[in-house]
Amino acid sequence: MNTFSLPSKGDYPTYYETYLEKIPPASFTDLIQNQISEIRELFASKPAGWDSIAYAEGKWTPKEVLGHIIDTERIMTFRALCFARGEKQSLPGFDENQYVAAAGFSKIPLEDLLNDFEAQRKAILTLVKTLSAESLDGVGMANQKPITPRALLWIIPGHFIHHLQVLNSRY
Repeated sequence: MNTFSLPSKGDYPTYYETYLEKIPPASFTDLIQNQISEIRELFASKPAGWDSIAYAEGKWTPKEVLGHIIDTERIMTFRALCFARGEKQSLPGFDENQYVAAAGFSKIPLEDLLNDFEAQRKAILTLVKTLSAESLDGVGMANQKPITPRALLWIIPGHFIHHLQVLNSRY
C-alpha cells in the first residue's frame, strides 16, 4: 500500500496530536522521502561543529536530536509492524532521555547518522508496501495506551517536523 489516509482522533493517545497537527497535505510516501533531503540540507547548511553544540545546558545536541529521531522511528515502526500482524501483548514505552544518553550519538560521525536515518526511512516505505488497509487499523497497546499502525506510521513524519522546527528555531 503506497497511500493511506491520516488516522482518526480515536486511533491514538491525545498527546500525539501535537505531531499529527503538523503534517502538511501530502502523501505519506512523499513526506517520508522528502524529509530525507530536508535533514541532509539542514545539516549541510550549518557551520562545522554546529551539530555538537546544545542550545542550552541539559538539552541535546543536533546530532543527539537526529539520533533520537532515528530511535523513535525504529520504535514506532516496530510497534506498527507488531500491531499490523495482530500482536496482543502490550508493548513498553521508552525513556527518550535514557536512550539518547545510552546511545553515544555525539561519538557517531554525522554522515553515519544521516545514512542511518535514510536507511530507516527506506525500511519504513518497504514495510508500508506490505500492509493492507485492514492491518493499518488493527489496535494494539503501546505504553499502556491503544494505538493503530496507521497512527504510529503517520506520527513519524509529524515527530520529524516537530524536531526540525526545534533545530531551525533554537540551534
